[in-house]
Amino acid sequence: MPEQLNWRTSTYTSQDSCVEVADSNPHTVMVRDTKDRNRAIVSFTPAAWLAFVQHAKSR
Repeated sequence: MPEQLNWRTSTYTSQDSCVEVADSNPHTVMVRDTKDRNRAIVSFTPAAWLAFVQHAKSR
């Protein structure tokens, strides 16, 4: 049975023009496009995702 993920979006964006993020397990952060949820999901380590978020917030 596929893992049920708890997808979430930023409160700063609309539900159909953003990315959604889910913690797959303690070692993987999953990201997908809200405009086409059936496309590929990209995965990152928590450290890589945190670095991306911190960089984005600093802009």
